[in-house]
Amino acid sequence: MTDDDSTARVGVDVGGTFTDLVTVRDGRIRVDKTPSTPASPDEGVVTGLRDLDVPLSAVDFLGHGTTIATNAVLEGEWADTALLTTEGFRDAVEIGRQTRPDIYDFDATKPDPVVARDRRFEVPERVDERGAVLQDLDEDAVRDLASDLCASGIDSIAVSLLFSFEHPDHERRVRAILREEGVDASVSLSSDVLPEIREYERTLTTAMNAALKPVMDDYLGSLADAASGLGIDAPLRVMGSNGGLMAANAARQRPVNTLLSGPAAGVRGATHVAGRRGSPDLITMDMGGTSCDVSLVRDGDPLVTTDTEVGEYPVSVPTVDIHTVGAGGGSIGYVDKGGALRVGPQSAGAQPGPVCYNRGGDRPTVTDAHLVLGRIDPSGFLPDALGRDDEAVQAAFAPLAEAVANDPDATEAAARGLLDVANANMRRALRVVSVERGYDPREFALVAFGGAGPLHATALAEALDIPEVIVPRAAGVLSALGLLISDVVYDYSTSMVRRWDVVDAAALRDAFAEFEAEGRAELRDAGRVDDEMAFERTLDLRYAGQSFDLSVPVEGDLTDDELAAVEERFHAAHERRYGHASPEEPVELVTVRLRARGLVEPPDLAAESRGGDPADAMAETRRVGFDGGDRETPVYDRARLPTEATVDGPAVVEGSESTVVVHPGQRARVDGDANLVVETGGDGE
Repeated sequence: MTDDDSTARVGVDVGGTFTDLVTVRDGRIRVDKTPSTPASPDEGVVTGLRDLDVPLSAVDFLGHGTTIATNAVLEGEWADTALLTTEGFRDAVEIGRQTRPDIYDFDATKPDPVVARDRRFEVPERVDERGAVLQDLDEDAVRDLASDLCASGIDSIAVSLLFSFEHPDHERRVRAILREEGVDASVSLSSDVLPEIREYERTLTTAMNAALKPVMDDYLGSLADAASGLGIDAPLRVMGSNGGLMAANAARQRPVNTLLSGPAAGVRGATHVAGRRGSPDLITMDMGGTSCDVSLVRDGDPLVTTDTEVGEYPVSVPTVDIHTVGAGGGSIGYVDKGGALRVGPQSAGAQPGPVCYNRGGDRPTVTDAHLVLGRIDPSGFLPDALGRDDEAVQAAFAPLAEAVANDPDATEAAARGLLDVANANMRRALRVVSVERGYDPREFALVAFGGAGPLHATALAEALDIPEVIVPRAAGVLSALGLLISDVVYDYSTSMVRRWDVVDAAALRDAFAEFEAEGRAELRDAGRVDDEMAFERTLDLRYAGQSFDLSVPVEGDLTDDELAAVEERFHAAHERRYGHASPEEPVELVTVRLRARGLVEPPDLAAESRGGDPADAMAETRRVGFDGGDRETPVYDRARLPTEATVDGPAVVEGSESTVVVHPGQRARVDGDANLVVETGGDGE
């Protein structure tokens, strides 16, 4: 096959500032960036695709990570939506839960409901918690509502009836009547979107899906048409929040499943990079300009949760378990009213940006602190039109220096203090996804990416005794790369709240069989054949009387022995998560889940071996600030470091997308995939 005939795989991840494109062709990786176009995000994507240095007819895979749904939720820019509920439950979505964001804040306000009260309607019907019909659906009342909905001009409708996960027929009949009566709006049923217990979360998630459907439908439809117009025949795939790709049509129907699309792609990219070098257990750290996202991967699979908040809204669909803190390169340092040094969550953003950008910023940021300590070189990351203003930087740090050292000229001490606080914030986040989940961070590797992640990761790993940090060669665009190696994944679930001692194994087998049939159909539509399919079964269990549950795997045929083994796994999972278990207490089944996975053969991403002497990659030496004081430190050009080269700390390794700080006592090595692996000195025990 000639180079002109070879196929290409393209991943596109849209960020707030740049749209990242990663192309893999003939085993070679090419990275492109183009300015994002927030007002019309598809224009930035199309521009990036048009400028690719490959024939677009050769593109046989197009994966996309998008923030369309996320931004719509955060900004409240969604479709005019109506909600139909069981009579008497009109206000459940507004009442919400008793919990408050801050337990001591009695003035805390709840977020505005996704659907305003004058757009919420009641339907006479009722079923009980086992799905038995107590009151038939009043079809005439639905037809009367249909007339009102037609006149209202709404764009989308959510239908969430009580216990529809046990008896979906009423919701399906409501949809059919609306169609019969000529209601021209998209319809989302809770029995399709989230057929699970917890009335508030189920109704809210369904309403959010309905509100996002027209938005996502317009965006993905326009993007798919534009890609086709460019000559790309490959079907568009979209990254889901669960860490798997889905067909664009599925994303258009279930946009609520894409709310963490970009961050999930980054976790998948990190998992692949670490897996290639035999590290299946890892903590991922994605630090950009405004925030730091951390997640945990166990046995090669990211942990998944159904307890996620986007903005102020709990969304209960399966998502990669990502914890976010407001610590990024643009996070602002300040002194609070009590005289304590704080960092973030306020960010200088891209405009005006850090003080060193010389764009009008006058408040010290994490990036400024690294610059003061010599860890980054302004000539390496600032555009030619910008210049470092030392006096402005020193003036910005003066209030912090006064608080830290009682000396407004102690700029370096203030910079160290700012980084110490930022690192403390991120260290807590790393503990949330590890120690607080029952995992020992010493048993994991830390994969650092994003523009700022590698600057901090080595210090954080050393503080937590994490033995090594992996900085991928494409650290700045790992989310786009993650799109190219992700499987196609669909999740199915239904709640069946039963005491475990009366659970019917045959009913479980039937539920799993129905899910598997649905999964096979969707995976075939996504181009997967049977040999490329895998199905993972889990059950959510809890002790009777508990409010929340834990997912445990089903590993064999659903015999009595396997049911007993599932219960034992639950007790063990409870012990690991909460530090105790009560095997003598009765257990309840809550939800049945199946994950259908369409396996994708990842492209070969091995880097070309480079020879030479590490000394030839040294660009300069400069004074760099570390905890023990300033050190004369060698600075290396990462692109020139030979394969298997080792660099002893202190050192700074500068790449085109990120900078790695190797602290004194640490050692960095370039592995066969051109990842930079830093041994931190942690005991890893």
